[in-house]
Amino acid sequence: MLRPFELHRPETLTDAATLMAQYGSDAAPYAGGTELLLLMKAGIARLPHLVDVKRLPGTATIEMRDGALTIGAAATHRAVERSPLVRARFPLVAGVAAHVANVRVRNVGTVGGNLAFADPHSDLATLFLTFDARLELVSSAGTRELPLDQFVLGPYETARQPEELLASVRLTPWPARTSGCYVKFGVHERPSLGIAVALTLGAEERVIAARLCVGCVSPRPHRIREAELLLTGQPLAAIEAVADEAGALAGRAVDPISDLHGSAEYKRHLVSVFTRRALDVAVARAHGREPQRGYAHAVVV
Repeated sequence: MLRPFELHRPETLTDAATLMAQYGSDAAPYAGGTELLLLMKAGIARLPHLVDVKRLPGTATIEMRDGALTIGAAATHRAVERSPLVRARFPLVAGVAAHVANVRVRNVGTVGGNLAFADPHSDLATLFLTFDARLELVSSAGTRELPLDQFVLGPYETARQPEELLASVRLTPWPARTSGCYVKFGVHERPSLGIAVALTLGAEERVIAARLCVGCVSPRPHRIREAELLLTGQPLAAIEAVADEAGALAGRAVDPISDLHGSAEYKRHLVSVFTRRALDVAVARAHGREPQRGYAHAVVV
């Protein structure tokens, strides 16, 4: 049951930031409310003030700005999924957005809410790390930018100050000749594992840059730098030969938590197995084909 609260509806982002500064920890920004209202109903979050940000001008815009895709914090998952711009320039982002939760959640849940809530099982946070995501935070004192890996500090914990609002997220396009994929696995409503892979090819079909991000098993998503170093410099034809080693490096690098999704040991094994599978998909796409093999309880985007 929801306790009484006051809903504030400012007209500008600056006004919203002023309200956040005024009420501090007694207030929270409200957009889709898919997570926030559940916490309030359960009595976990007791907030006398909510600041409605979903109707503020410009906060739901999806556009290219200075060479980067800028997604307003109030843009819904459904809007990202259906955006012609995202589908054309960032098809993997559109594909992953299309598999967030269910269509009811995607119609109201927002990108900013997803990132600011810092749920460890966030598909978007995991994928966005491969695009060097940067977040714009606004307060009455001004604006600042943070890389996503410095914004998400742990489960449900971010670097956002109580008086700040998340305004947008910026994604840098992958270089030309980059192939990638996102693989998520789970038997419950939230994914047990998410892996994002991107391989950039240079001369002689050699990998000149590799990105491998793992989420949903550790307190927060992160890039597996050891595996990226292993993959960088390899001929594309040799990726299959080192995929097992890359998977093993990823499995050792994560810090899994035993929970209803499985034991820590089981999750390490999942990371190793699905890292190899994600690399198989990325290599196949680099060759201009889609892999025919399917995986039970897994989604390949």
